[in-house]
Amino acid sequence: MTSSSSLPQDSTRFAHAYPEGLRADALMEEDVAWSHGIDGERDGDQFDRSERAALRRVAGLSTELEDVTEVEYRQLRLERVVLVGVWTSGTAQDAENSLAELAALAETAGALVLDGVMQRRDTPDASTYIGSGKATELRDIVLETGADTVVCDGELSPAQLIHLEDIVKVKVIDRTALILDIFAQHAKSREGKAQVALAQMQYMLPRLRGWGQSLSRQMGGGSGGLATRGPGETKIETDRRRIREKMAKMRREIAEMKTGREIKRQERRRHKVPSVAIAGYTNAGKSSLLNRLTGAGVLVENALFATLDPTVRRAETPSGRLYTLADTVGFVRHLPHHLVEAFRSTMEEVGDADLILHVVDGSHPVPEEQLAAVREVIRDVGATDVPEIVVINKADAADPLVLQRLLRVEKRSLAVSARTGAGIDELLALIDDELPKPSVEIEALVPYTHGRLVALAHTEGEVNSEEHTPEGTLLKARVHPELAAELAPYIPASAL
Repeated sequence: MTSSSSLPQDSTRFAHAYPEGLRADALMEEDVAWSHGIDGERDGDQFDRSERAALRRVAGLSTELEDVTEVEYRQLRLERVVLVGVWTSGTAQDAENSLAELAALAETAGALVLDGVMQRRDTPDASTYIGSGKATELRDIVLETGADTVVCDGELSPAQLIHLEDIVKVKVIDRTALILDIFAQHAKSREGKAQVALAQMQYMLPRLRGWGQSLSRQMGGGSGGLATRGPGETKIETDRRRIREKMAKMRREIAEMKTGREIKRQERRRHKVPSVAIAGYTNAGKSSLLNRLTGAGVLVENALFATLDPTVRRAETPSGRLYTLADTVGFVRHLPHHLVEAFRSTMEEVGDADLILHVVDGSHPVPEEQLAAVREVIRDVGATDVPEIVVINKADAADPLVLQRLLRVEKRSLAVSARTGAGIDELLALIDDELPKPSVEIEALVPYTHGRLVALAHTEGEVNSEEHTPEGTLLKARVHPELAAELAPYIPASAL
């Protein structure tokens, strides 16, 4: 993953135009003499260095009484990162896959990955994560590549973070901080932003550091005597207290939002509407599958954690039964426990579902690892008793041997392609078969004045036959006990 860059064409021309000894002097001069060989082929106006660095007014962009001032030649500069992993267990391929996933996370966060290194250890070093000798080697790599950030493939303790930064002399972050940064960029709803903010404060609290006056003490409390009896709080202690207060406030707000979602779930339960939750690894194609099944129009992007906010849509089985389909937050291996806790109310959609569509990326090198990581989180939220269908997505891009292996190992599985629509009809039929069925079989002659009961039998139950007679609608169906009690007065005596 080491990046390399070549010199631009103008630099090559400049090298030929000046002898070796004069190049540095010429480069340091503010005004280099114009020459046809160097400047004749350039497009546009050429400015002196002082002009290039100056603020220039751009006319015609103003929405106020004065023009907006912009900076000439301003370009977006991505953070340049070096990845570091510690291989403690498994095969070398497993460790490389984990580092490749970290690279994808870094790119999703808006960084440019320059290099990636890995160390074989039994356990991470308690002081610097990779050991002091390897940390010195890492500093040389950082200097060589010109990186400004080091990203570690693990969760660092506060001490590891401080000691590693002291050696490499650039910013150091861990996998957890990287995922939290992606979540902060992609959260759109009020609840999603609150959940991400809570997770960030939980992560930040033990990692607060003080410099200079951050460790100085405030004037003490008491009754305000001359020496203000008592040492008082340091600024860092005040920061910790404020973060705890904000965390308590966020938890109250999330609990209030959870109440609203719970009311909606209770309403669906009251109307006996089955629910299906789509769960799976990030970028496995959950939103694409939701769009294919319901036409929801959810954002689809080939990026990790592109959508964070849960989406619930109404759908209908081929037999005409209504159910809800919920898209949930994507999972990833070593998902930070701060996020699992903060997004627990969102993940309850999985625990309360009647059926889980576990989406896995069939084109991934090791889809079994994705399955294991998602099932670990499902176990954490207490949804192990919910029936599961493994949906192997991206079948059009997957290796046929991998598909055969997954279909053989996972007994309740199906290969589909949300992009092309292959296998979607079979998936809808399987959902129809797996959703809980009404438990009471009934035959009733419903008067035409009670057409509401016939409509409920269609939406909440399974209608086997329907016949219109002079006395009313002769209905044979399977319904829930509550609807069966309402239909009981219309059961013909011959059917008892």
